[in-house]
Amino acid sequence: MIKQIECKNALHKIKNDYLPQTYDLNIFRGCSHGCKYCYALYSHTYLDDKEYFENIYVKKDVVKVLEIELKKQKNKNDIVNLGGVTDSYQELEKTQKIMPEILKLFIKYKTPITISTKSDLILRDYDLIDELSRLTYVNIASTITIMDETKRAKIEPNAVNSKRRFEILKEFTATNASIGVHVMPIIPFLTDSYENLDEIFYLAKLSNVHYLLPSTLNLRGKTRDYFLNFLKKDFPHLSQIYLKLYQGGVLNQNYKNNLYKIVDELFKKYDISVNSSKLAEQKLKNHEPSLFDNLY
Repeated sequence: MIKQIECKNALHKIKNDYLPQTYDLNIFRGCSHGCKYCYALYSHTYLDDKEYFENIYVKKDVVKVLEIELKKQKNKNDIVNLGGVTDSYQELEKTQKIMPEILKLFIKYKTPITISTKSDLILRDYDLIDELSRLTYVNIASTITIMDETKRAKIEPNAVNSKRRFEILKEFTATNASIGVHVMPIIPFLTDSYENLDEIFYLAKLSNVHYLLPSTLNLRGKTRDYFLNFLKKDFPHLSQIYLKLYQGGVLNQNYKNNLYKIVDELFKKYDISVNSSKLAEQKLKNHEPSLFDNLY
């Protein structure tokens, strides 16, 4: 069900200092992708709504509110992250068409941004993203967790398939944007095999991405029960293993150490960077507008 909600603030300050982004911008509340590992399930609590995947809230006047906030922006190099909680290019955006207006504002104010998506709808706005990337820092990333399409369809039922996501990223390499793959989360005994991770690294290298960022699955809050119920239904043989592996909601440290030995080996094998923050810093510092910028 689609619902309307008032937009009080468009930009929300990010509290984590280790991230290159300063603000989050989410044009929707809720997400139709239905990912079983979704960490954002908690966010519907503030709306007194338990149906995170079914009830999607559209923020009224988000474009208008955003322009007011961008006008007041003191540091023009503050990066805005789109889709930190909900995917800006989920199914609803096909009809809402909010993102083109958002991108036009970012072009107007030369605002640096990052966009993470699991949808190929982002290609609709290719020209706007290309234009912005020649004015300031832009990062386009996609979360890619598994190449086995049968398993992926169970884990991320309403997102586009993983090979398509690599195709999307490859198209954006023709822009001036930084391109990344987020292997988030790596899910024990489902997406953590050497074969799966090796294929993701291989295709990332083939797609000429600038970096790859991995992290493991955490099971806390509402995500824990939702994911464990998913396991009971689709992968029941893993249920008891996960209870031991995730005591306190945090992944066992020995498991993590062994996993990241494999990940580190793959970074060396494919010579891919893990540092997206450094890319942002360099691009913001050294950005020189193209001679063609004045044609826009």
